[in-house]
Amino acid sequence: MKITIDATSALLRSAGVKGYSYHWLRSLRQQAAPGEEIRAFPLLKTWSRLDHEHSALPLVPTVARLAALHAANVLGPPVMDMLLRGTDIFHAGNLVRQAPGKARLTATIHDLTSWIMPEVHTQSTLRADRTFEERILKRADGLIAVSENTRQDAIRLLGIDPGRIRTIHSGVAEEYFDALPRARPKPYVLLVGTVEPRKNLDTLLDAWRSVKQDLREHFDLVLAGPEGWDSSATMARIRQEATYLGYVPETEMPGLVAGASLFVYPSLYEGFGFPLVQAMAANVPALISQTSCLPEIAGDAAAFVDPLSPSEMSEQLTRLLESPEERTRLAKLGRARAEVYRWERCARESLAFFREIAG
Repeated sequence: MKITIDATSALLRSAGVKGYSYHWLRSLRQQAAPGEEIRAFPLLKTWSRLDHEHSALPLVPTVARLAALHAANVLGPPVMDMLLRGTDIFHAGNLVRQAPGKARLTATIHDLTSWIMPEVHTQSTLRADRTFEERILKRADGLIAVSENTRQDAIRLLGIDPGRIRTIHSGVAEEYFDALPRARPKPYVLLVGTVEPRKNLDTLLDAWRSVKQDLREHFDLVLAGPEGWDSSATMARIRQEATYLGYVPETEMPGLVAGASLFVYPSLYEGFGFPLVQAMAANVPALISQTSCLPEIAGDAAAFVDPLSPSEMSEQLTRLLESPEERTRLAKLGRARAEVYRWERCARESLAFFREIAG
């Protein structure tokens, strides 16, 4: 059986989906049985290093592969079949606009924010997601959801037959488990994520203003992540009211996460929540939104907050920062919970899914 995974994100600036594709592809190849071949599309034989800001390949090969994808999207199944020759199952990503004519089709649904919260996306993203729904999701032989919350959203909003979609939780990179803390000048509260409306950073900044002054003097509020769309006003606040690190290379992230006294994640909606699981694996207590998939992923191993209430968020921040014992308790629970989210398990369940699709 030959399975081709769309790894176009390797060629682009991308965050969560790129990390998912990188670790999932590597784990699938490690877990594949004899006679099972895991390929990467478009024509990617190796992907040796995860860099969210740059392509995994030099400029010319990157452009050539993106041109091949564009040709397949424009010219349709004949070109797609030529690029996928010999493939039994093609697992499409959201830049694919044409289903193959010969291979069976699958895809991963990461989140449904375009349908639930269209106001936090650009119009081009909304159009692209609707096209992906019509041309790929509705035609797929099987689908993976990265959380049960995402699966239920897909069933409810897209009308997907429950029998066609399976929950397979994503994983967390091995480097985060018991990572060694990276030293910083002061203890800090950490948020990791792209600066964009969905991450709800303005509410966090409002809440941080109300935290007791002595706590704000003792702890830094540190934000790590690239600037996203519609972020100029939020960025101006971040630079005045917090410590902004910008994009942090993947090799430095485990130490940064492990060094935090508290991880905070006030996001309005998540499909899986990679930064949360990374914090749990690194023995860091978490304060997170009581929305979307986050209660499912964290279980009882985090403190929860209404993401729309700055006062409640401020109270929870104060409570946790004043209680090292509670932070230690949550960190211990989180570390145990993180064991559920190993890429090896994700790959095993995914291969079982593919075998069923192949019949």
